[in-house]
Amino acid sequence: MNEKIVVTASGYDRLDGRNAHHSDLKRLTLGAPTLKENQAMGIAAQLWTAQEDGTLKLSAELPVHQVFDLMIVLSRTLLYFKEAYRLPLLYDPDNPTIERIGLQGEALPVSICAENPNINKDIQDFAQALNDLGELTGERLRTLTRILKGLECY
Repeated sequence: MNEKIVVTASGYDRLDGRNAHHSDLKRLTLGAPTLKENQAMGIAAQLWTAQEDGTLKLSAELPVHQVFDLMIVLSRTLLYFKEAYRLPLLYDPDNPTIERIGLQGEALPVSICAENPNINKDIQDFAQALNDLGELTGERLRTLTRILKGLECY
């Protein structure tokens, strides 16, 4: 295990969404990156799984800014789908852009993947899956909102 871990959230397998109590993910950590491709970043988020012998193995690692970027895209997606029911296909094929989000002096374009040949069915399934995850995402969003309000002056 990485000796440069600073924050650990053990027992993640007990609350890993629909995988709760039988998840392979045992621990989430924040600390110095362990993977070579992330060494330039100061902090990484790591996901640890249990091996057969009970030891933990690094399963995935993301630089912290990528975790935030995923949350930004996910949050914007949730907001989009809150109103998407007003569109017959849940999106506008002539304008699939959800938003261009400004980050680091650039713009991150977030849009419906119109190149997907099955988008009309896949977007319906995606919207239903978001709806089905309502209680899991709602609780996490309320918790995240409370925490982020405390960081307003950061």
